[in-house]
Amino acid sequence: MSNQAIEKLSPFKNLTDEQAQLVDEVILFAKQHLTQDFPAVYTILGDAGTGKSIVLSHLFARLQQAARVQSDSPFYGTHNYFLVNHPEVLKVYKQIAGPIKTLLKKDYQRPTSFINQLDKNNATADIVVIDEAHLLLSKPDHYNNFYHENQLLEIIKRAKVVVLVFDQYQVLRMKSFWTLDRLKDLIAPYPHQSYQLKHQFRMTASDDLIAWFNQLTNGLIEPLPENACDHYDFRIFDDAEKMRQTIVKRNQEVGLSRILSTSGYPSTLDGGKHYICEGDFKMPWDQYNFTATPWAELPQTIDEVGSIYTCQGFDLNYAGIIIGPVISQKPGTNQLQVNLDRFTDTEAFKKRADLTDPDQIIHYEKRMILNALNVILKRGVKGTYLYAHDPLLRQTLFELGQALNA
Repeated sequence: MSNQAIEKLSPFKNLTDEQAQLVDEVILFAKQHLTQDFPAVYTILGDAGTGKSIVLSHLFARLQQAARVQSDSPFYGTHNYFLVNHPEVLKVYKQIAGPIKTLLKKDYQRPTSFINQLDKNNATADIVVIDEAHLLLSKPDHYNNFYHENQLLEIIKRAKVVVLVFDQYQVLRMKSFWTLDRLKDLIAPYPHQSYQLKHQFRMTASDDLIAWFNQLTNGLIEPLPENACDHYDFRIFDDAEKMRQTIVKRNQEVGLSRILSTSGYPSTLDGGKHYICEGDFKMPWDQYNFTATPWAELPQTIDEVGSIYTCQGFDLNYAGIIIGPVISQKPGTNQLQVNLDRFTDTEAFKKRADLTDPDQIIHYEKRMILNALNVILKRGVKGTYLYAHDPLLRQTLFELGQALNA
């Protein structure tokens, strides 16, 4: 594994003053509630790239240091766990734990494994830290051996203190359906505190360009800010193959540069290759990654197209984004149109008993598709390239790019 993903989440990475203060605040919160008779919850909110995960990494390293070697600490002897429902991200945390004596690989688990293991041993946890809590299951999923109604609720029942990070704009599947209101309702019966991280750390892009991305993922196509390319390589292509060739060059120069796409192209988990074709461009979707190395860090994935499931939570140096057939431009407007009939991720929108209003379901499904675009738009640290399948959207975006460079 390359060091980039590990360095990003390493507990030895320097924190900003705000992040360090937040870790101290959560430590104090945990100390205050560790001896109470009922669970307490601390929520860290923030968009993609705002540093939520590095805060958790530092926090957990401090807790485990205290739990295992600091006999005068109130955390000494506590049983604490770090959960993440994303197999690629979990690989990175386990790699981090390897060389650090006070962090064990078994400290890091998938939520279902944690719940089932504690039940099997008739045990409870002291402090549970949850990364990417927006990926927690909020309905039963028998395929993944989860038979309860909500993973977060089950985790809270088995812990004294729960610390989680949450981003409502990274909710991508009905089985992990969350809104901020749903989260607030679930934790309302427990003592709780929250903090919002706002500063974008991942991308070297200007705040104005980040705001433009946010507007796009809210369905509005606005003129590009004049500083869109300041200290950031932002380009819009009308040829997907030329974009791929440029990404290959960036990958040769600095590494960790990949093509990513939204849904809308053939995609089935059947072990075979399914191709994205756009003019002269033809590449297969990402294959299932059986290795301990995250998808983007495997050299051969320069010849694959990444999905939200392989890139969520990870940094790339350069990201070439294909906005697929599932998103187009509404003719005669500056608005995006979500085409549910072109959505090809059949697993994402499984029905759930607590959502029955057809209009509400359609609203949430469209929001999740735009959330997926939001996730892949915020991967590129040094640069982002865009290409759209829809001819009208492709022309509109390309002309916006041309106007910027005029």
